[in-house]
Amino acid sequence: MPRFRQSLTVSPQEFDHWIHEALAGLPAPFAALAGEVSIVVEDEPSANVLQEFELESGDDLLGLYQGVSIDETSFFQPAGELPARIALYRGPILRLCRTRSDVIQEVRDTVVHELGHHVGLEDEDMPY
Repeated sequence: MPRFRQSLTVSPQEFDHWIHEALAGLPAPFAALAGEVSIVVEDEPSANVLQEFELESGDDLLGLYQGVSIDETSFFQPAGELPARIALYRGPILRLCRTRSDVIQEVRDTVVHELGHHVGLEDEDMPY
C-alpha cells in the first residue's frame, strides 16, 4: 500500500519569513538580479499554468518565471509590458520539504533557477 507524505504545515506568515531568509542568503550577484523582479508566493500553480507546461500535477512545479529575459530586453520594447516576476508555489514546496531548513534551501534553489530564466537560460542550460 503506498504511503502518502504529509505536507509540512506552516502559517503563510512563517512561510513568508522563510522566503525572506532564503532571499537574504542569496550570493550578491543573484541578490542583485532578484532585485530586478517581483517575487510572489502563490498557493498552487493555476490550471492554466499546468496545462501550458503539460504537467499533470502541481507538485512538478515549484516556481515560475514570467517576463522578458534581460538578454531579450531592448530600449525599443513596447510600453505596457508587465514587469518580470517569479511565482513561488507554497503547496508544492511544503509537500516536498520536511524541515524549515529544507524549505529555505529549496526556495533559494528555486529562485536561483528562475533567475537563470531571467538572464535567458533554458532549463537544460542551468548550472544544476
